[in-house]
Amino acid sequence: MWVRHSGRKRFKDWKLGRVLFIFEGKTSMNTEEITSMLKSVFQKVLEEKDITITRELAAKDIAKWDSLRHIQLISEVERVFEIKFKLREIMHMNNVGDLIDLIDSKQGTRLA
Repeated sequence: MWVRHSGRKRFKDWKLGRVLFIFEGKTSMNTEEITSMLKSVFQKVLEEKDITITRELAAKDIAKWDSLRHIQLISEVERVFEIKFKLREIMHMNNVGDLIDLIDSKQGTRLA
């Protein structure tokens, strides 16, 4: 069911009981914009100001990136980008490049 609501379409996903908003006229972020936003998230969660975000960056490369910080990173990414990851998506991420690709694939759909 689609309903127009202030410049966006609202879609009720009856199966999952949630409302999805599809933003009209909004262009997708490019990889550089996603990476820039991710840098801010990583700086905040990992408490490291001098962090360089690359596609190859992984948890093994940063001492403070433990299992608890990993959960915090995922949670903060979901909040900042207004998206939700499925468990299997999180389990298949091996590095920041996989995260960037996943965020890119979810653009345009926001969970309400």
